[in-house]
Amino acid sequence: MGRRKDDGIEMVSKLPWQAGIVLGLAGYAAMRYGLAWCMTMFGGPVGQALGTTLADGAYAPAAWLLLTACWLAALISYLDSRRRHYLLTSQSGLRSLSAMDWREFEMLVGEAFRRQGYQVREIGLGGADGGIDLILHKDGATTLVQCKQWRTKLVDVRVVREMYGLLMHHRADAVKIVAIGHYTDDAQRFVHGKPIELIAGDALLAMVRECQIVTQRRKAA
Repeated sequence: MGRRKDDGIEMVSKLPWQAGIVLGLAGYAAMRYGLAWCMTMFGGPVGQALGTTLADGAYAPAAWLLLTACWLAALISYLDSRRRHYLLTSQSGLRSLSAMDWREFEMLVGEAFRRQGYQVREIGLGGADGGIDLILHKDGATTLVQCKQWRTKLVDVRVVREMYGLLMHHRADAVKIVAIGHYTDDAQRFVHGKPIELIAGDALLAMVRECQIVTQRRKAA
């Protein structure tokens, strides 16, 4: 099933919340004042007349709407960042990881990678996707991530083969599969010599705890 494209608010909400504030102010100034100035300076007689109309506030409602939309997106971004922070810092073991729903699990994994210096693009949060959930960028390399919050079922070689096919199709550099449980022997044999990392529950928990320690040190500093 194809994904619907993000609208403007969704796109801005995926940026840091500070960016939404700045974009709102810049967009308001550009629409409210900048457009009229450009038309007056470079639009000739017709542009000057139109610029005068714009300077009188013809685009003021649209400018306020743009500002409101950007600041709403900034609020969503801020609340999401607080939720991700809570998800990361509140984990105490594999049981708490298993208690989350799949959306929270993907958010947690994305935040853990983000704390490791990756730029994270969340793909799977729009639906229960069976393919790519996260796309990571770091040092010029692109890594595809799939999250499997299976509590009892082992991740088999079929899943790994599918991700390897996506790696080849998208010409990515590596693949990471993150699961709470473990992987079958066939899956572990398949990744030998390939740019595929299988992250099981214990390794994921260690990654989360490392992020928690860094956060605590920053608070104490």
